[in-house]
Parts: sequence; structure tokens; C-alpha cells
Amino acid sequence: QVQLVESGGGLVQAGGSLRLSCATSQRPFSTYGTGWFRQAPEKEREFVASISRNGGSTYYADSVKGRFTISRDNAKNTVFLQMNRLKPEDTAVYYCAISPWSFPQSNAPYDYWGQGTQVTVSS
Repeated sequence: QVQLVESGGGLVQAGGSLRLSCATSQRPFSTYGTGWFRQAPEKEREFVASISRNGGSTYYADSVKGRFTISRDNAKNTVFLQMNRLKPEDTAVYYCAISPWSFPQSNAPYDYWGQGTQVTVSS
């Protein structure tokens, strides 16, 4: 059973930063593209960012471009989301997911999902 476990969420003031981590049991991790998604209350889940298998390519939603950075450490089976200059509208549960595509984007199939970590940004 593949497991993905997110961590690093919390409460932060607007303008602050958080770094999310997602550790997976799926091996070899380097064969999977990875993405971050989020879901705010009463809203549909939305794509945030993705990264290719080797970490060489990244893709961001317009709403987070220039503020968020996705990265990965394949040796540690972990993907990260560095979130800077956070805004109240970034408040959501954040999920990581892995895809069989080498460089998945918002429309790619994602086979496995984590349980999510709550990010709350106060104004």
C-alpha cells in the first residue's frame, strides 16, 4: 500500500512562510512525477504545482507563481512546497499526489494521494 504523508502545515500570518513536506513509501520515487493540490472550504480541489521525476522541470498555477516553490529529494523520497508571501486566500488543506507521468500538470492522472495538511493564513 502506497502511503504519502504531508506535514508542515499550520497557522501563519499574511506575508509569512511555511514549508510543506510530503514523504512517500512509493519506490522508486524517481519514476513518478509529483504534484501539490489544495482545497479550501466549500471549494473544489485545485492544482497548485508539479515537478518532474528528476526535479528539472516545474509548473505552477498562476495564483502561486512567484511565491511558491516545489522541489524534491529523490534520495529521501520526499517532495517539498515552500510557500512565501502567504495570503489569506491560500488557506486550504494541501495535498500531495504522485503521477505515473514524468512531468504531470493539472490534467495528469494522479494515482496516490496523501491525507492532507491544513494551512491557515490569517489577515
